[in-house]
Amino acid sequence: MLIDSHCHLDMFDADELDAVLHRAAGAGVGRMITIGTRLSQSVQLVALARRAGVWCTVGVHPHNAGEGPVADAAAIASLADDPRVVGIGESGLDYFYDKAPRDMQQESFRQHIRAARLAGLPLVVHARNADQDIAAILHEEWDAGGPFQFVLHCFSSGLGLAEDALELGGYISFSGILTFPKSGELRDIARDVPADRLLVETDAPYLAPTPHRGKRNEPSYVVETARVLAELRGLQPETLDALTTENAHALFRRMG
Repeated sequence: MLIDSHCHLDMFDADELDAVLHRAAGAGVGRMITIGTRLSQSVQLVALARRAGVWCTVGVHPHNAGEGPVADAAAIASLADDPRVVGIGESGLDYFYDKAPRDMQQESFRQHIRAARLAGLPLVVHARNADQDIAAILHEEWDAGGPFQFVLHCFSSGLGLAEDALELGGYISFSGILTFPKSGELRDIARDVPADRLLVETDAPYLAPTPHRGKRNEPSYVVETARVLAELRGLQPETLDALTTENAHALFRRMG
């Protein structure tokens, strides 16, 4: 079995979701986590997570951090009581699109870290063109408030951020970007991540892997990313599948 550790099932039309989930099951993707991007959608995501094989997270994407007052940690954590909620986020920093003021992104990120600690759930971290600030905030919050679990999702950053995350016990999740021809540096990083810290994901409906690049992504396509990751690490596909499934259950403990 494979687990798609990060997708956005709410972005698929209701009348097509059954087919998407059916194709995932047919590809051996037994579980998937649909990810929160606005607190207002949390009820919808929990309802989606009633589907067989589906879990969810709750949180505010950095793109949406400027849409209103920054939610505090207690408010975020209060939405995670349902047992189908397995994580907090996604939250983090995105300085590529800069859709929200950076100070609001940073404060939202800090509140999500604290919410993850309050809820006892892992944080899903979005990092784009913000490696230094992501690393600094992770370390500052760790030092100020104590440990918390997290994953750098859809990893496409540099080696330095990977090393910082691993130093703090974080996980690193690879998406279809890993399969792109110009992702040689990323594949070098993926080859060396400790085996017990690896996850795979689609980030569907975005970033479809080769050979589906250019199409709408969906959870069944995570098998292509897993195949490339297995080749990089000299593993049989079934070994990589079992490894990343075990890691996903270790991080997202409620799902286990």
